[in-house]
Amino acid sequence: MSKLLLIEDNAEVRENTAEILQLARYDVLTAENGKVGVELALQEKPDLIICDIMMPLLDGYGVLHMLSKNPETSFIPFIFLTAKSENSDYRKGMELGADDYITKPFEETALLNAIEVRLKKADKLRKNFTQDLSGVNEFFDSAAQHINLKLTEKAREVQKYRKKSVLFQEGHRPLFLYFLVSGKVKAYRSNEDGKELITHIHIPGDFIGYTPILEETSYKDSADILEDAEVMLIPREEFLRLLSSDNLVARQFIRMLTKNVVVHEDKLINLAYNSVRKRVANGLLEVLQKFKSNGVDNPPLTISREDLAQVVGTATESLIRTLSEFKTDKLIDINGGKITVLQESKLKNLIY
Repeated sequence: MSKLLLIEDNAEVRENTAEILQLARYDVLTAENGKVGVELALQEKPDLIICDIMMPLLDGYGVLHMLSKNPETSFIPFIFLTAKSENSDYRKGMELGADDYITKPFEETALLNAIEVRLKKADKLRKNFTQDLSGVNEFFDSAAQHINLKLTEKAREVQKYRKKSVLFQEGHRPLFLYFLVSGKVKAYRSNEDGKELITHIHIPGDFIGYTPILEETSYKDSADILEDAEVMLIPREEFLRLLSSDNLVARQFIRMLTKNVVVHEDKLINLAYNSVRKRVANGLLEVLQKFKSNGVDNPPLTISREDLAQVVGTATESLIRTLSEFKTDKLIDINGGKITVLQESKLKNLIY
């Protein structure tokens, strides 16, 4: 019997919805606000969470934000149940990683169907895929059943590379995510004297080149074939679709990308899930702290847009667009190219 957690502050709605779910033979836990809901989720590890948005103490967006950052709860399917139905609310929930969004009043069958679909998908994607060609292909086939993925077997054919062949070069824009099937690949950087500094030796089972795709930057190093190799080339667009189309698919893929190394997984989740707005806010706050070291509480930030874009990990055009939004929202001011933070606390607490 699947265990569901219903977080809803309206007592009548909570009781009626819980009764519907119990009649459908689900084990139902209930919470009257977001704070209690987070505590119950961490304690009980439900199979799925249904959560209202507008609640006291901690709203639904806050609940989702907190649970998605915890490795023990990040894979739990999350459905918003709310009376809010504007496009901006839907977009905000999806950007934070919600799996579905149902508006009140709702048909009982609509809610039950959404729950059933999400539970079936979660069961399939919780599987541990092997870190080899067979496992990667099995993952793609499974993901294709749940999202609009055009990555056919023919599109992900494995290519053979001879020793000393170039996989990619520093400064080039990334077109593919690479999966090393066999052989070895060295990643390296060259200094002004032409000497190489090897930054990584990749072995079979490694995914190569995903960070610059997520950061919307060029390669910061080069990669050459160290010994004859077989490499799967995954188009950049399909890689990004895997990370943006479905929360469960994305998190399973992230685990494969990082081989379950938690520190790498956390960094990649931050790149994949933090919206550009959140990343720009964090970058501004990071730079602000550096400038504050001069003894001034709120100094203007004299940093080029290109340098700030590198701090944030995004394209300069995306940074400029987001800074303009922040200025409109009166979070910052821009004068003569210098940026002044007007509302530090709001930037710090920006959740999407």
